[in-house]
Amino acid sequence: MAAGRSGQTATRRRGSRSAGNSGSQRRGELLGIAAELFARRGYAETTVRDIADEAGILSGSLYHHFSSKEEMLDEILRDFLDPLLERFIAIEAEGTHPEEVLDELIRHSFAAIHASPVAVALYQNELTMLHRQPAFEHVGEIGDKIEKIWLSVLKAGQKSGVFRADVDINLSYRFIRDAIWSTVRWYRPRGKYKHEAVAVQFLTVIHGGLHTS
Repeated sequence: MAAGRSGQTATRRRGSRSAGNSGSQRRGELLGIAAELFARRGYAETTVRDIADEAGILSGSLYHHFSSKEEMLDEILRDFLDPLLERFIAIEAEGTHPEEVLDELIRHSFAAIHASPVAVALYQNELTMLHRQPAFEHVGEIGDKIEKIWLSVLKAGQKSGVFRADVDINLSYRFIRDAIWSTVRWYRPRGKYKHEAVAVQFLTVIHGGLHTS
């Protein structure tokens, strides 16, 4: 009898895990659909019905997974920004030379665009709106933390003499940041240029410029 009850319990747990995995998978699919629509049409222009129609379900069914469209956007952004910040923190902590750290930050940024082009495009397109919404205050906080990491590395390089002293670090960061993340508008994960090659070309221009002399 005890063995029977144990077996039944294990079966229920396996069933519960299977249901949980299935629900999590469906949730991920819905987030992917929402992200595509938000990035393509715009967050404000995309309705819950649009997402449900694209998923082939009734609008009410969407609320079994998410309480609102806002919750969907929040989860999409967190799934992208939290790991990005964590990796940037690790890169800075693991590095011993400012130039090497900067290079790795740049390489990982292009890798992130390759891995999450829709989330990057969505973030870029909606950044102004996000800063205006108290519900997405954490997005600005993560952005500030990321900026501090990059500025810290650039300042360390300038202080050590590796980077030029006659350039404005804040402007340099903005030049680099905008040049990298704007590539999401033309970069295609399955296109001609691989993200590693794009990073190499970018670093070549950063370090050597375009002049031959």
